[in-house]
Amino acid sequence: MSTSASLSRAQARRVALAAQGFLDPAHEPPTMRTLSRTLGRTGVLQVDSVNVLQRAHYMPLYARMGPYDVDLVRRASEGRPRRMVEYWAHVQAFMPVDLWPVLRHRMTRYRDGRHKWWGTAITEELTAELLAEIADRGASTARDLDDGLPRPKEGWGWNWSTTRRALDYLFMVGDVAVAGRNSQFEIRYDLPERVIPAEHLHAPTPSEPDAARELVRRAARSHGVATVKDLADYYRMRAVPAPGQTGAATAVAELVEEGELLPVSVEGLRRQAYLHRDARVPRRIGARTLLSPFDPVVWERERTEALFDFYYRIEIYTPVEKRVHGYYVLPFLLGDRIVGRVDLKADRKAGLLRVMAAYAEPGAPGETTEELALELTRLAGWLGLSAVVVEPRGDLAPALAPLTR
Repeated sequence: MSTSASLSRAQARRVALAAQGFLDPAHEPPTMRTLSRTLGRTGVLQVDSVNVLQRAHYMPLYARMGPYDVDLVRRASEGRPRRMVEYWAHVQAFMPVDLWPVLRHRMTRYRDGRHKWWGTAITEELTAELLAEIADRGASTARDLDDGLPRPKEGWGWNWSTTRRALDYLFMVGDVAVAGRNSQFEIRYDLPERVIPAEHLHAPTPSEPDAARELVRRAARSHGVATVKDLADYYRMRAVPAPGQTGAATAVAELVEEGELLPVSVEGLRRQAYLHRDARVPRRIGARTLLSPFDPVVWERERTEALFDFYYRIEIYTPVEKRVHGYYVLPFLLGDRIVGRVDLKADRKAGLLRVMAAYAEPGAPGETTEELALELTRLAGWLGLSAVVVEPRGDLAPALAPLTR
């Protein structure tokens, strides 16, 4: 494709979805190989504590792999060989473990800004004590460290909130790593040498410009086609950074010069876009799935609106009376279009997937209701729920309800 090429909105959607793994052949059942391939496509899996339906990091895998054993995630993040680890890669997220050395410059910046972000209560004495405790005890939660210490806690500020903030600091600067989470979803912190495989822990630190290029390169592969703003957001870089850093714009320019990124114009995008040279431009995407609010496809709301003509906001933190579509609303992807949205809740006690509301998007195809019913049934089965119940809210609800009984 020449550097003067252009993409229609539909072509750009298909490029984006192919880059995210929606063209990959299905594995039945999904295996660790499937998970590794999918993580390679998405680059990161955002972690969030909201569990009204399913934890955020499980859902993008489901959207691409179909029903899978969620223990694959535990094995990939806690077993050997460890394939992924949590870090502040987008926000709190699982990332491939080989990104650890690439993000050391980020860790250094957090260390340099300790008091700015964590305040003066996070002292050298406190962090040294915490590291000594973790070294002795092994992987521990903030609550373990706060509740289980035999020494007096008065006088130097050791309490649960301070402990947690200190552990957050140690995590952000790379002095501890996430070994896993307990059944209450609390982080278990451990020393990096007991979490990060040696070949990545001891790998040389790339130069800051090389690290920036690698992050932009990975973002470009995961996006397929994107603007500088999109590429910067993927790994939470700045387009134009502070002095001494390499911003996404500079890295993009260098990758264009090297021929890895190709400037293109995209219908609906006001800014210059860039196509990764390995991106596929498929004629068709055969997806049928629900996207988590934390799915990379819909992270960047401006991009989502430009490519999919889909205006989307998470309403979790919106007062009930001001919500438009519901509390935990998932876009419904059919083919290469987002054709509807549903507000979902897993009622685990009753064994039901509750559809609190269901809406069609303008121009949704006639088969939307039937396809959504099939997808809701599939999702319920994966979640271990025995039935789907549709509440009478939204324009799709009347036709959807009888199809899910």
